[in-house]
Amino acid sequence: MGLPTRKQEAWRLTDLKRLEAVHGLPPIDADLENDWPQPPQSGVRLLLGSDQHPLEGVELPTGIKALNSDEIEVLLGRATDHCGCSQDWPVELNKSCSRQVLALQISGKAPAVELVIAASGSGMLATRVLLVLEPNAELELLQVFQSKDGVAHSHLCEILLGEESQLQHGLVSMGDGSSSLLTTLAIQQEPRSHYALSSFVQGSLFARIEPRIVQLSGQAFTSLKGLAVAADEQQVGVHSAMRFDGPEGELDQLQKSLVSGKSHTIFNGSIQVPKEAQRTNAAQLSRNLMLSSRARVDTKPELEIIADDVKCAHGATVSQLQEDELFYLRSRGITEVEATALLLNGYCQEVIDQLPANAERWQLSKRMHDALMATT
Repeated sequence: MGLPTRKQEAWRLTDLKRLEAVHGLPPIDADLENDWPQPPQSGVRLLLGSDQHPLEGVELPTGIKALNSDEIEVLLGRATDHCGCSQDWPVELNKSCSRQVLALQISGKAPAVELVIAASGSGMLATRVLLVLEPNAELELLQVFQSKDGVAHSHLCEILLGEESQLQHGLVSMGDGSSSLLTTLAIQQEPRSHYALSSFVQGSLFARIEPRIVQLSGQAFTSLKGLAVAADEQQVGVHSAMRFDGPEGELDQLQKSLVSGKSHTIFNGSIQVPKEAQRTNAAQLSRNLMLSSRARVDTKPELEIIADDVKCAHGATVSQLQEDELFYLRSRGITEVEATALLLNGYCQEVIDQLPANAERWQLSKRMHDALMATT
């Protein structure tokens, strides 16, 4: 296929030299031991990316079962096909590099699942997940990426939501400033399903997150809440695509970014409402906070609306910290550094609070506060 080029609209703003560096990395295995919090008390933790299969030696709780090879063969690739991303460059890269698939089926109200993908060293860790929610199933899923010493993550997650199923999906990426992340999420929703994605990306030299969602017959609800934090010369891009293939679908999307130094964030949010998607209700907002005059923000909402009976809105803001808010805090004895950190923490907490409850164990608020204090 070759590398993408700037002539392709989806890659026009991406630093392709960083992509080329990721592409040339050798494969590595996951770290088996790290300074992680204890596994969730009412759920199961699975480690992805090592030579050992994630389910080896693991007793899955009631409501969660592993798909067999025949089921995987039938279902794998269905979500990427429906979302129209099966031949996208990051997807093809993952298919060529990943060595195993974690495939799970969820029924009823299942215990929480935590997927930990951690690695260190100069290399690429490729992981792939297939998740099938049966009708009326409920699940909290937390994916945690940890990266050190220039590691690159390539991750593909396919999710099939049955009718009236509910998935609260959290994606957390924590790097040391030298790591890379290429993640594609392909989600297909049946009627009356509920999908809520909350993402937090911080500490990546280069990151590209691509949520691709399709409501197959409408009448479903999708929530996308994201926070991208970039410092120094980091680049973080979020490229989302939402398509309604039936009537009465809903979308609530908020993407935030916080940029400092010479960093760069990109948001490209596409919403497609074809003729059959009457009575769609979609709202998209991009909010960006700049802490440096040398930082860069590119935000590009896209709405393609063919249906004539819809409620669709989008907006984008790029701003700095408000002087009157800083003055209010300083007038009450708070130092300028502490006041700035408080305001930034409040800006970020709106998204962090939307993550699954198990995310609190990873001390994201403290990590974010420490990073903000260093920035200010």
